[in-house]
This record gives sequence, structure tokens and C-alpha cells, in this order.
Amino acid sequence: MDRDAQDFLALLNTLDEHPFAPARDLFDTKSDLIVSRAPGRLDVMGGIADYSGSHVLEFPIAEATFVALQPNDERRLNIITLLDDEPHHSSFTMSLSDLDGLVGYETAREFFTNSWAAYVAGVFLVLMRERNQSFESGANILISSQVPPGKGVSSSAALEVAVMQAVTEAFDIKIDGRDKALLCQKVENLVVGAPCGVMDQMTAVFGERDRLLLMLCQPAEIKRMITLPPELRLWGIDSGIRHSVGGADYGTVRAAASMGTRMIADLKADSFEGNYLANISPAEFEREYSDLLPERIRMPTAHPIYENVRVQRFVELLERNEGYDELGELMYEAHRSYTALGLNSAGTDLIVELVRKEAGLLGAKITGGGSGGTVAVLGDQTSSAAIERVVANYAKETGHQPYIFNGSSPGALAFGHLRVSIAR
Repeated sequence: MDRDAQDFLALLNTLDEHPFAPARDLFDTKSDLIVSRAPGRLDVMGGIADYSGSHVLEFPIAEATFVALQPNDERRLNIITLLDDEPHHSSFTMSLSDLDGLVGYETAREFFTNSWAAYVAGVFLVLMRERNQSFESGANILISSQVPPGKGVSSSAALEVAVMQAVTEAFDIKIDGRDKALLCQKVENLVVGAPCGVMDQMTAVFGERDRLLLMLCQPAEIKRMITLPPELRLWGIDSGIRHSVGGADYGTVRAAASMGTRMIADLKADSFEGNYLANISPAEFEREYSDLLPERIRMPTAHPIYENVRVQRFVELLERNEGYDELGELMYEAHRSYTALGLNSAGTDLIVELVRKEAGLLGAKITGGGSGGTVAVLGDQTSSAAIERVVANYAKETGHQPYIFNGSSPGALAFGHLRVSIAR
């Protein structure tokens, strides 16, 4: 059992002393708890191209979300989140009968507008809608997360997956890992209303410690796990600029890519495989479609086509354990493409430029949906001092002291679940 799990179990066993009163009274000490865990992720390559069928390369981070769940007899959801700052501890309660009464996902989105509880209660709703699951009892749920929100490392997927894992174990619901990830994507798409792809949820489910997950998003096919060459290391540096896949920039780019997909499909005599942009080669795109697309649609359409090639080349170099400088340049190219889409930010651009100036670092790019969040940085075993210089220089120029993501941990399936007694 890792140290973080031990710390969470220690928290459970001292709830009666917790300063947040609702947490002290959440659980019945006569019944066991189901504890689950899911990590955030560092998007190394692929990013927003996932919704266009690209390959993506994801790294599960050390930071994770823990969920402790105990069924209750009230048919109510009693949910508590514990964050680092006590004033931000939150509680939410609702009857499962209220979930029964939500007609369609649009009604659910309106009901949960801007509420963090959508990520948790949404798991129950999606299981009811998609799997005809009937919950005869409710649940008391405690959430403690080390995955900081708004930093582009997929705190939302970590929460959804950890809750899904706990719910399916506690209520004996048989669902395989891939379907768990896809159902969690439905929570985010249909209940929360964020138009994300599925790479985050798949990484939170299937991630393996210290290994990169290579996935083909058509829609969710894991190709293989890749171990970084021993000479290389990955970090994430937080820009301090909040990221959201529900933001206007991400949604606009995604809508433009969808429009480009439809226009190319109309132009082609035969449909391209799965209608995924990533299945078009750059040469075909330049030769047949680029000049025919309106300017505002051209770049969002081109991005996943070129990003898919970049990811495949990145993987080829990793597996050959060669071309480290080219690995870095592929990351910089991906960042430039984000910039052309308007999904960069002043903070992430500054981090990338500071990385460029450090001879001990190889490459960097913005992660996930962009418009802020975290920058993924590639270096070698001697690069820690260079990372510290980047962070110090960024703090000096911006006044923000970045969080450094450093390390890895397993996904929800590898962790499984714990059954814990908190009897006094």
C-alpha cells in the first residue's frame, strides 16, 4: 500500500476528531467502507486531438483522488469533499428520488449547473440511465483529492473514475474497465456539460506507474504501455492560469474541427475511416482539402491530422531510445499548434520559453485542453536543477510559485479497492 493510501486510511480512522463537523458524522461506524483511488494525468502528446481520433500519449501522475463510500438505508447521497483549506470543505446531499425525477441529461445539467456534485451524483445518474441500474440504497461518500483543480491534469476524470470504481464495487455492478471510462466520459459530457474526449478517463482507469499509456481514440483503444528510457524524465509545471475544457476557447476549436470533418466528408467520394480526422494523412489534407476550407476552420481541422503523426513519431523514437532532441522538437511543434488555435496562454508560453533557454531540458508543451493549466516538460536524469531554475524564473516574472508535478502512480484498476472498518 502506498503512503498516500496509508494517509487516507489514517484520516478515515480519525474522522471523529475532524474540524469539519459534517465529516465527523458522515459514516456509520458499524459498517465497512469501500475505498478507491484514481490518479490525474500529464498529457505528454495528443491532447485535444483525442476527439478527432488521434493517438495520444498519457502519463498517470502521483497525485490522486481518494473516495470512501458506504451504502446507507436512506436512499440519499450524502457527499463530503475535503480540500487542503478548511473553508473550502464542502458538503452536498440529495435524494436518489430526485435523480429518478430528472428527465433527460439536459434537465440534469440544469439541475447541477456549476456544482461540483455533478461529477459524483452524475455517476449514479449515468449508471441508472445507461445500465438500467436501480439503487435501492443511497451512499455516504467522502472525497479527498491531491489532484489540484483547474491545472490541466484532469482532476475531473480522477474524481469521476474514483467514484465509479467505489460505486461499482459497493453495489456489485459488473462493468469492465473500458466501459467504466466511457461511462465516466458520459458523466462529464452529458451531466457536467464539458465536451471532453475519453483519454483522461482511460488513463485514470488503466494507467500504470512510471509508464506512458498509448491510446488510439477511435474511440478508446489502448495500444500498449511504454516505459520511458531510463535516461528520460517527465515533469509538469503549473502556470497558475486556470484551465477548463468547458471554456469557450476549447468548445470553439472543437466545434470548428467537427465542422471541418463534415466538410471533408462531403468532399470525399468515399468516407474516410470512422470519419476521424486523424485517419487523413497530412499529404492528403494539403493536397485535397486545405485550400477548400474556410480559414477559421482550417487550423482546427489540421491540428489533429498533424498531431496524430507527431504522436506516432514520438512513440517510435521512444521505443528506439534515440532522437532525444527530436522528441523535444515534437513537443514544441505541438505547443505551436495549440498557439495557432488560440489555446495557449501567456503563462504557459512563458514556461515553454524558459524551458527552451535551459540546455538541460529537451522540450515542453501545454497539456490537455489548453488555455492555461500545466506544461509538460521532458528532460533527463540530470535535469532537476534546470526545472528548479525554470520555476524560480517563472515565479520571479509572474509572482506565481508553480506547483511541480513529479512522479507517477497506478490507475484505478491497478489499485482496485480496499474494504475498511472504522469501528471505534
